[in-house]
Amino acid sequence: MIPEQYVQQKAAASGSSFYYAFLFLPKTRRAAITAFYAFCREVDDVVDEVSDPGVAATKLAWWQNEVARAFAGQPSHPVMQALMPLAAVHGIEQRHLLAVIEGCQMDLSQNRYLDFPGLERYCHLVAGIVGEVAARIFGQTEDATTAYAHKLGLAFQLTNIIRDVGEDAMRGRIYLPVNELQQFDVKANELLKREYSPRFTALMKFQADRAHRIYDEAFALLPDADRRTQKPGLMMASIYRTLLREIERDGFQVLHQRVSLTPLRKFWLAWKVQALGLTT
Repeated sequence: MIPEQYVQQKAAASGSSFYYAFLFLPKTRRAAITAFYAFCREVDDVVDEVSDPGVAATKLAWWQNEVARAFAGQPSHPVMQALMPLAAVHGIEQRHLLAVIEGCQMDLSQNRYLDFPGLERYCHLVAGIVGEVAARIFGQTEDATTAYAHKLGLAFQLTNIIRDVGEDAMRGRIYLPVNELQQFDVKANELLKREYSPRFTALMKFQADRAHRIYDEAFALLPDADRRTQKPGLMMASIYRTLLREIERDGFQVLHQRVSLTPLRKFWLAWKVQALGLTT
């Protein structure tokens, strides 16, 4: 299997909302974002699928070395072989990939966050940096678009955290800030036992309201000059925000299930942004 096929399969197999936005990109940009997304999936899967933290840490260290070798002209993994020919033209730098790995390393060493600023640091690495790279690949022309991309990445990650509260708790990770759990008098063991309560619902509404606020802040930061180039990001925003609204309508039933949208609905939301410029 050639590297380009490998990253295509990796991206498609994830079923991610990101994949639907890639479909509308020109060929070269689609190849670049697909390879970059496959890289993100590879390192994220190390944390999610390797049960031994020591083995996971060793694998992430291998990826750090692989990134260094790749930027020195010697990529060995098919993901890096697919990505490197496209990196320079799309402004993908070594620091970007190392930041994503650093964020995954945080998952091995930290499973609680005392407050929202602490959580924001994690989101910056695993989502803000991803947004920055994606904006460059999509064709960013204005410097201000970087701030938009980071803010939108934060909104995406907060949506993921809301969706995956139950699943993450089963893995021993609670991303909801400790001081906010205390504010709403929700105990960690209630999440582990999948116990719903009015207190939990109020906590999750607080999280959702903040995520919506950050979506709006992100949209306000996007320069008009880049609105067309950043359509793929707006497609993802439409999909993610629709998912967030579904979770809200469902009463935040996220402890025992993972709420999702059908592939057809994701494609429809992406198409509406592409063809009509309509976001939700």
